[in-house]
Amino acid sequence: MLNFRNDYSEGAHPSILAAMQENNLIPEIGYGKDDHCKHAADMIRERFSCPGADVHFLVGGTQTNMTFIASALRPFEAVICAGTGHVNTHETGAIEGTGHKVLTVPAEDGKVTPEAVRLVVRDHPDEHMVRPRLVYVSQSTEVGTVYTRAELTALRAACDDLGLLLYLDGARLASGLTAPGCDLLPADLPRLCDAFYIGGTKNGALFGEALVLVNDALKPHFRYMIKNRGGMLAKGWLLGMQFEGLLLGDLYFTLGRHANAMAQRLTQGLRAKEIELAYDSPSNQVFAVLNKDKIFDLTVDVAFEEFARWDETHDVVRFVTSWATKPEDIDALLKLL
Repeated sequence: MLNFRNDYSEGAHPSILAAMQENNLIPEIGYGKDDHCKHAADMIRERFSCPGADVHFLVGGTQTNMTFIASALRPFEAVICAGTGHVNTHETGAIEGTGHKVLTVPAEDGKVTPEAVRLVVRDHPDEHMVRPRLVYVSQSTEVGTVYTRAELTALRAACDDLGLLLYLDGARLASGLTAPGCDLLPADLPRLCDAFYIGGTKNGALFGEALVLVNDALKPHFRYMIKNRGGMLAKGWLLGMQFEGLLLGDLYFTLGRHANAMAQRLTQGLRAKEIELAYDSPSNQVFAVLNKDKIFDLTVDVAFEEFARWDETHDVVRFVTSWATKPEDIDALLKLL
């Protein structure tokens, strides 16, 4: 069966597995205090031009978002995000479970705008309501779109004006930063964000995310929060080891470019067949509008996600490409369509 369900169905890039196998029987210090984690953190500081940042390694995206947001906010403070934002739609109330409300804004293209943020702050004027304190964005977004440098800069300016933190979810950061039309550079993230994370799970790692804390006010005692939220992995070196491999020779972004190239191949093929696309996504998620009968037939040979209703006879399906997707996979899918 062809797999376009997501970008983490495969295990890990062979070089990552090879490094883990090579170091498998070498005893290490636990809980992220090993030399692999220290080296990987240094590699991230250098690659993202943030020498003063703190870097913490966690297992998954929801865990990272929940742990960071719970640490950054006071009990009466809230998160602003797009209605499609991951913390709102696919984290099972994890943020609300920490006691923080998620305030959503309309975003047809999945992106939060300064105007929308200002409206939320205006509508929460006093202590009888939650206090908006943090803006959550992702690169790429849940609908595959990407922020430009100008868009993120404008959002940063609005956050500064309103006294808000800006946090970027980088679950698909490799794809987002290497997508056609994206002019954001790795060095822009620590300049524009108070914190962000570098997603490994969806880009060649077996598992793992690297949280980068830029704002000095967010750094103290953060390891206590990781432990408190169940995120401190005893075998933490397994995380550091994987990010060493991803940052070596810029493999991380090479894999992201490949996933995007496969998605562009699929997008071009869909357009050639005059199949409508629900979103103009330049990254590794492709949203096609298909007849419901065709969707049913396709499930026999292809794994994918039924994303949303379109009209009486059509639905939106999501095809996701990854570092492991082959050109022949794309061609086989197009043939079935």
